[in-house]
Formats: sequence, C-alpha cells, structure tokens
Amino acid sequence: MRSQTAVTGSSGPTNTATPFAVVEPGSDWRLIDFAELRRFRQLLWILAQRDIKIRYKQTVLGAAWAVLQPLLMMLVFTIFFGNLAGVSGRIEGGIPYPLYTFCALLPWQLFANSLNNAGHSLVNNQNLVTKVYFPRLILPLSAVIAGVVDFAIAFGVLLVIMLFYGVVPGVAILTLPLFVAIAFVTAFAAGLWLSALNVQYRDVRYVIPFLTQFWMFASPIAYPSSLVREKSELLHTLYGLNPMAGVVDGFRWALLDGAEPPGPMLWVSLAVVALMLIGGLAYFRRMESEFADVV
Repeated sequence: MRSQTAVTGSSGPTNTATPFAVVEPGSDWRLIDFAELRRFRQLLWILAQRDIKIRYKQTVLGAAWAVLQPLLMMLVFTIFFGNLAGVSGRIEGGIPYPLYTFCALLPWQLFANSLNNAGHSLVNNQNLVTKVYFPRLILPLSAVIAGVVDFAIAFGVLLVIMLFYGVVPGVAILTLPLFVAIAFVTAFAAGLWLSALNVQYRDVRYVIPFLTQFWMFASPIAYPSSLVREKSELLHTLYGLNPMAGVVDGFRWALLDGAEPPGPMLWVSLAVVALMLIGGLAYFRRMESEFADVV
C-alpha cells in the first residue's frame, strides 16, 4: 500500500491537501502477512462473533443444535451400523458404540461446519469484499473460528456421556489439543480452496454438501479404522491421505482409554494437511486481487 497526496483548487495548486491511499496487490513471497492480520485482528473477532450470532438468531433451540446434530447422528449410527451391521462387536477395548461414534462426531462436526462456512465466506460477504479493503484471508479464518463454539458446547455433552459409561481418559488426553488443531487447520486449508473456487465457479456451492457427505463416510466415524488394517497395513497407512482419518482416530485415542492410537496414519495425515494448507494459501493469494471484480 502506498500513500499519495492530491492537491485540488479552482484556479491552480492550493495549500489544501487531501491524503489518500492506493491499495495494490502484494508482490512478496509471503503466503500470510501476519503483521497485516494483526492490524485487522479486531475485524477478525467481530466477523467471528457475527457468524455465531447469525447462526442462532431467531432459532427455537438456539445453541442446542450444536448438541442435537451429533446426538441424532449417534442414534442413527448406533441403530444401523452398530446393531444391524454388527460394527459394535468390532470396536477395540470394549468401548460402548454410542460413545465411540459420538467421540468421533465432535471433531467431524468442527471440520464439516467450518468447511461449509469457510467455503461460502467470500460469496456471502461480497458487499464487504467489493466496498472496503481488508485482508480477504480474514473471511474464511473467521468462519472456521466460529465453528469452535459448537465444538465446545458439544464437548461438554461428551464429558457427560463418558461419565455415564464410566470411561476415564488416560494421560493421552494431553494430546487432545493437537488433534483439535489439526481438524481446525484441515477445515481452514480446504476452506481456502473452496472459497476461492466458489468466487470463480458458483456451482461449487452445490459441491460442498456432497463433498462433506462423501468425506464423512470415507472417515472412520461409524466404523473403526481397524477394518481397513485387516485388509492391509499399507492400506491403513495410506488411509491417512484422508486427513480426518488421523484426526478421528487420534481424538478417540486421546479420550477413550482402550482405543487404538492412529500410528503411522497420523503422519500421513499431517503431511497431507501441510500440503493442503500451503497450496490453499498460494491459490488464495494468487486469486485475491480478482475477488472484488468477480464476486
């Protein structure tokens, strides 16, 4: 950004000067301008708070939706996968199947809701994008931050369910923030791609719900990833190409004593998340100068 001074007058130059700023696309190699994000941190929190308020405004149940969604999914999985398909008998450590699935649904809900909100963040805020300057990266980032509130509410219910079944976490619970962070970064990385693509191609908004649904069944939520290991240890490691597979297994391992650790699959998931984030930031930064013209 550079500043210039315009001098105006009816008969020639005068002493009245009007400063103005010219905003130009950045030309450096940085994928994230942390200094600029810091200057706009107040806007980041304002947008995140606005997204939270809009989500529950004029709703009957309010924040209870954050709990109702995973509870209903747990019920459906328990009936169809746990009982009818017999998956409950394949759970390691004798962990109750309802608890096993609800524990997996929490990081998944954080990821899915954040991904959906981030993917639509630029299009839904086109009035801001076209009228004022601010780092566009704030929009998908604030959408992902807003999803943490739902996760925190549902996590309290998970603790109650664990108490009901008498499940006490071990020392592995210290790693829980790591898996929450990976889910957060995965949603942000995928949201960068989808939000930028959604500006260029509006049919992306129809792809996001399908992608989320497909991604859920490709993740070990209703079933243990050990079913994949039974086919091949190599296949189980490659299963980590789905980053949420490592997150879900790691989340269970951190909270449920007796759950299997994610193993090498987690390292594959971390590598995939890193590539997704770097690529998403590069693509987002490349398209950022065109958002106001296209959106």
